[in-house]
Amino acid sequence: MSYNDAFMRRAIEISAQALDNPGLEPFGAVVVRDGRIVGEGINRSLANFDPTSHGETEAIRDAARNLRTVDLRGCTLYTSCEPCALCVAAMAIAGITKLYYAADMAQAGAALGDLPESARFPIDVDHLTHECAQSVTNRRMPSEQARSEEAAAILHNWARQARLENPGTTETGGM
Repeated sequence: MSYNDAFMRRAIEISAQALDNPGLEPFGAVVVRDGRIVGEGINRSLANFDPTSHGETEAIRDAARNLRTVDLRGCTLYTSCEPCALCVAAMAIAGITKLYYAADMAQAGAALGDLPESARFPIDVDHLTHECAQSVTNRRMPSEQARSEEAAAILHNWARQARLENPGTTETGGM
């Protein structure tokens, strides 16, 4: 899908809602399929007490609910600001095909970088990007694996049940 300025204008318009609504942050996004908006979102992290409630993830959630699927292949996401690693991962998991963004990380950093923690929880975007590029065992966050066989057995049982409910499926899928 080629760029459509109306969709970017809508993403920016959504981000502006944060100017008049406490608890919202100025990051808006829309998901588009077949030339129409199928999902919209704005950053509601503070309002929802949810650190994953970014504009892009909210738009993806809205699109998935509206389309009644988790498969958003063929969809394009327009966002008012270059997405963080969390949102990029969510787009990849959902299958978003194309991304258009307005402000970049440098512009966002210049605008938001000196805000006190009381105004906005600080996010080190470079650290987040680095951490997300690592396997969980290579991250600086301490982690340990426990009860792996028990959890893996549930995964295998669920997959076996899904195969029985969806005969002829040859995709192995993955995370």
